[in-house]
Amino acid sequence: MTNKPALSFWQIWNMCFGFLGIQFGFALQNTNVSRIFQTLGADVADIPILWVAAPLTGLIVQPIVGHLSDHTWNRLGRRRPYFLVGAVLTTLALLWMPNAPSLWIAAGLLWIMDASINVSMEPFRAFVGDQLPARQRPLGYAMQSFFIGVGAVVASALPWLLAKFGVANVASAGGVPDTVKYAFYAGGVVLLGAVLWTIATSPEYPPQLLREQADEAPADAPVDTSDAWRPGAVLLALGVALLLAIARFGLEKELYLLGGGLAVFGLLFVWVAFTRSRGMPQQVMSDLYGMPAPMRRLAWVQFFSWFALFAMWIYTTQGVAQSFFGSTDTTSAAYNEGANWGGVLFAVYNGVTVPAALLIPWMVRRWGLRISHLVNLCLGGAGLLSFVVLHDARWLIASMVGVGFAWASILSLPYALLSDNLPAAKMGVYMGIFNFFIVIPQLLAASVLGLLLKTFFHGQPIWALALGGASLVVAGLCTLRVREPEAASQPTATPVPPAPDPL
Repeated sequence: MTNKPALSFWQIWNMCFGFLGIQFGFALQNTNVSRIFQTLGADVADIPILWVAAPLTGLIVQPIVGHLSDHTWNRLGRRRPYFLVGAVLTTLALLWMPNAPSLWIAAGLLWIMDASINVSMEPFRAFVGDQLPARQRPLGYAMQSFFIGVGAVVASALPWLLAKFGVANVASAGGVPDTVKYAFYAGGVVLLGAVLWTIATSPEYPPQLLREQADEAPADAPVDTSDAWRPGAVLLALGVALLLAIARFGLEKELYLLGGGLAVFGLLFVWVAFTRSRGMPQQVMSDLYGMPAPMRRLAWVQFFSWFALFAMWIYTTQGVAQSFFGSTDTTSAAYNEGANWGGVLFAVYNGVTVPAALLIPWMVRRWGLRISHLVNLCLGGAGLLSFVVLHDARWLIASMVGVGFAWASILSLPYALLSDNLPAAKMGVYMGIFNFFIVIPQLLAASVLGLLLKTFFHGQPIWALALGGASLVVAGLCTLRVREPEAASQPTATPVPPAPDPL
């Protein structure tokens, strides 16, 4: 195989179909978990630290799963074993979450659920890079965005739809409404079914064949990390200084997460500079230190993009209920009406992802990857900033149209900018490491948003959404620093039968 053959439309459809289920579960989590936390007694200012489980889990799980899947080959394949394990565990967490008897059990279930989603999600990104030639990768990632939109729009609106059909939308104090419970039960079924479809219909190339085609070194080829102690020392010093400042001046406890994270990463870089170990932790940290230059520039784009998204996910429900429906009482009809409208807004932006995913390839052909991503991120930024100037909740639908274009772009164009610069043998681990720049801003948001809400935003979550809008605009400007990859030189290929299957 001198050139990876092009796949047909339906082959790409099948290999991306599992994302429909993954995003169904992910959207239920994003739309309803803050609501469940508040129902179980959490204060609105404490919600960010409860959400820290989600990004911290991704930070740990994704590079590990990526590294393991790079080195896996069995009867089920290379990436597909991880699809299956993650889908089964996520389904179990979805079924249990709305029945959590206490706040801390719900927080633990969020940890389990997000870890399980990450086990499935990370290999899906590498799966596209494995199976598709360079010229088809933008289509593959756009197809994932399409399924993300379809799955998330239904999941986000499901409690609202169930309420329209007469399902109880208000529960007694400390109880989760039936609309949320039934939505989570449906999510478990959809997620498992969609992932099983991809596993059953999409064979994989053996990693050795991919490596021979690319003429690359094995995945465990060493990286020179002798100078890694320099950035490690800087990060360690910053982390220790922040921890001392928190203790000395009595700053918010959430900041311990930020200071501790900086110190841990600093220690890991110092360790990797001097260790003689060749195990998985050393290989993952070496690959992080030696990542390609385009990935370093994209890191800033991802940082500001995902800070904004995290602020939106954890504060939209509270912001809409408080600022547009006038209630912070989780047992009141007004609050729950506002919470359901927040779900509708999530459904809108996810629904816009579907046509946006179809328009983005046209935008890329006309303007290129960088300018297209800049335009879409600015549309999203304007949408979130508009929350502070609008007074009618119905107009927020227009705001979420811009967010939908940004979301579709975030889910596809950074990966299209990145994938051609990654070695096939390390596609999994580098896609996992790329997740660092999704997770780190979420950890920062979890550390500082509660403090900002109390100190500067006067307890009004709507201003956290405005901060997210400004962050999206900054992310768009950072895109201009990223070099556009050269167009793939492969000619248009006629679709051929699927790649060999190990089964």
